[in-house]
Amino acid sequence: MISSQAQIGENVTFGKGVIIEHDAIIGNNVKIGHYSIIETGTIIGDNCLIGSHVKLGKSTARNANMISNKDEEIFPLTIGNEVIISDHCVLYHSTIINNQVFIGDLASIREQVVVGKNSVIGRQAIIENQTQIGKQVTIQTGSYITANMIIEDEVFIGPCCSTSNDKYMKSGGKNLKGPIIKKGAKLGNHATLLPNITIGEFAIIGAGAIVVKDVNARETIIGVAGKLLDK
Repeated sequence: MISSQAQIGENVTFGKGVIIEHDAIIGNNVKIGHYSIIETGTIIGDNCLIGSHVKLGKSTARNANMISNKDEEIFPLTIGNEVIISDHCVLYHSTIINNQVFIGDLASIREQVVVGKNSVIGRQAIIENQTQIGKQVTIQTGSYITANMIIEDEVFIGPCCSTSNDKYMKSGGKNLKGPIIKKGAKLGNHATLLPNITIGEFAIIGAGAIVVKDVNARETIIGVAGKLLDK
């Protein structure tokens, strides 16, 4: 079902069972796979590839125990040019995906997120709300990126890494602050970052390390809890 109020560009192809809701805007040379849903107002740029069973522009649902920001700005999901979104992904409203981003199968990206140009979001990665991701960032399979986090340009995050933003666990939304990962830093497989710490530029966090405090630029951290490796 394609709404008569949607704007569809030239040379757009649709798979079986695709739903395009009203006021959606789809650019030229876009391919949308089977049974995908493009919700109201979603904007898709030119030369994009959208897989099957994808949901774009999903609305936020919460119960009484979930933290919400009543002042957050609401706007349509906006997807740039030459973006690839693989099968079974879910992207929420009020998020910006810049040009030439690749998003792997089964990934989830919440609202109020920005993903910079040429970045890669791996299979089954989860990006929580109000997180900023820079240019040419790689987030590999199964990593969990918490809310209220900043990831600068050219960061590498290996498979199954975990980050957190609530030091006291279920603190009611007060003082939630995820880690800041500075430009060019690298995290090995299964690394864990605790809330409100900064990983300096071009620092390296070894596989399986648990990082509980700030890491200076170009330092290498290994172990549990993470210790400074002698230079």
